[in-house]
Amino acid sequence: MERVIAPDGEKIVLHSTGTGPDVVIVHGGGVTVEPYRRLAAALAERCTVHLYNRRGRADAPARREPYSVEQEIEDLGAVLAQTRARAVVGHSSGGFIALRAALTMPIARLALYDPAVSVDGIFKADFIPAARAALRTGDTARALAIVGAAGNPQSLASRLPLAVQTALTRLLLRHPVGREMGELLDMTLYETAEIAAHDGPAEQYAAITADVLFAYGQAGPPHYPRLAASLAPVLPRMRVLPVPRAGHDGINRAPARLVEPLTAFLTAA
Repeated sequence: MERVIAPDGEKIVLHSTGTGPDVVIVHGGGVTVEPYRRLAAALAERCTVHLYNRRGRADAPARREPYSVEQEIEDLGAVLAQTRARAVVGHSSGGFIALRAALTMPIARLALYDPAVSVDGIFKADFIPAARAALRTGDTARALAIVGAAGNPQSLASRLPLAVQTALTRLLLRHPVGREMGELLDMTLYETAEIAAHDGPAEQYAAITADVLFAYGQAGPPHYPRLAASLAPVLPRMRVLPVPRAGHDGINRAPARLVEPLTAFLTAA
């Protein structure tokens, strides 16, 4: 595996596959690169896809404290410089990192799926104190249930009493993916607070010159189409792609109705 030297001297491990134009995927919070391997395999038919674990996860170096999005942008910049990629795919908090990076880095094509970006208060973070309080008492299931309900208000589960949601989440924590989400939850909450701290008008992104594909799952959280509508006037090179029958994890499921337009976007001349 290839290793990239970050500005602070730490080593970032690249997981690369495929042939064609170079594309970097920036994964979301609460997970590692593993859920994105299906997407990488689908894109690899026409692209060289580079995955890397963000700090504090799997084979990545420890995260520097205090946490800030700037260190995430530095790492992404090092990966872009070594791979010479000018195309980036960002999901959830990875979309926030990619969008912020596009303000200062030579990104020509930026594909976002449900990017966790706050514009004019669209992205709510008022659940953080309650989730942190639950974590402090060791109740990871309750904390994760609070986060899940806030992030997916459209789901039927979010309307259940919190005690019932917590009981269901305890079952999720028995699964490897749920267990990983629980282990990374404290880190995810710090990332969420950083996203909220960068809330502001859409005009803060007006300097982005990249071609942008903003995709969102039509069965996912309702704030993503609202976010797309807010960004569209200030990003004239942005196209919006609603993905039918897809939720927030639709990018990990990599259906053809997403992969085909995404591949076309990333490989366009």
